[in-house]
Amino acid sequence: MGLTRKEFLGLTLKSVFVIGAGNSLQSFVPRNFKLPPKDQIKLRFALASDGHYGQPDTNFAFHHDNMVGWLNKEKESRGVDFSVINGDLFHNDSSFLPEIKKKWDELKMPYYVSHGNHDNVANEIWEKTWANPLYHSFEKNDSGFIILNTANEKGDYICPDIEWTKKHLELYQSKKHLFVFMHITPFKWTKGGIDCPAIVELFDKQSNLRGIFHGHDHDIDGMKENKGKYYFFDAHIAGNWGTEYRGYRIVEVLENGEILSYQMDGAKDEKINSTKLQQ
Repeated sequence: MGLTRKEFLGLTLKSVFVIGAGNSLQSFVPRNFKLPPKDQIKLRFALASDGHYGQPDTNFAFHHDNMVGWLNKEKESRGVDFSVINGDLFHNDSSFLPEIKKKWDELKMPYYVSHGNHDNVANEIWEKTWANPLYHSFEKNDSGFIILNTANEKGDYICPDIEWTKKHLELYQSKKHLFVFMHITPFKWTKGGIDCPAIVELFDKQSNLRGIFHGHDHDIDGMKENKGKYYFFDAHIAGNWGTEYRGYRIVEVLENGEILSYQMDGAKDEKINSTKLQQ
């Protein structure tokens, strides 16, 4: 499943935002912007969320086949160093966990997962399946990456652990770029968000934090800003509600220090809600 080579090469930008020095924000119309050449990319990763594998009365297997195909096409074209599947990998029934693990193992790049409120399984089983704890971090080149947990095993929304988060934000303070992934946004600015002021305060103080990435809100595919920090959403892979299209987000860290982010509609010739951040 996925785009043909011709369809993939025909993709175009739909909107662009540039976050420059001092976290200033500028916007551009698509006709005034082109993707930079591939040889200018230092690091490139993809995000997708909310597959809800196993949800009754949904075509979850079809949508996952498509998404795996689209991400592998990204790998073949401009390259993808890794992907993050940002929560709600399955839908409540943990018997689907082995099956969804097998499906994501078809990706032709390393991948990481975050825990969502529908991923109802004991923490030990989750960690054994994915070979990573609910909270984990890693680094690539001069960038650090932190994955936080926003739900307990029963599916209750929770704010991420403050002490763990603070420790790991400090751990990557010397990195040029830092990115955070958490399924649920720490603001009540969406219908699915929760207020986590202590976490937000930590983010506010982190000078190298370039983006916080969320799933959960299937009908949101753009970016929200708070005090110069940028919170991104990527719509959904599957499930029974949300944007009309199934999407994923791309982030490109460029050699010149700029960071470009754009949302993809996998089944159409367009990129959506693109954002360009500049160091």
